[in-house]
Amino acid sequence: MTIEARIRELGNRHRNLDETIRRETTHPATDSLRVRELKLQKLRLKEQITSLEASAH
Repeated sequence: MTIEARIRELGNRHRNLDETIRRETTHPATDSLRVRELKLQKLRLKEQITSLEASAH
C-alpha cells in the first residue's frame, strides 16, 4: 500500500470516528467514557496521518 493510500484510509477512519462521536453526543444518555475513547482513537489517527504526510514530503 502506498503512503498516499494509507493516508486516505486513515482519513476515512478519522471522518467515520468524527461522525460516530457526533452521533454519540446527541443521545440523551451519552456514555462519556465511550466518547473519550473515540476521541483518543481519532487523535491517534490524526497523529498517524500527520506523521505519514511529513514522511511523504
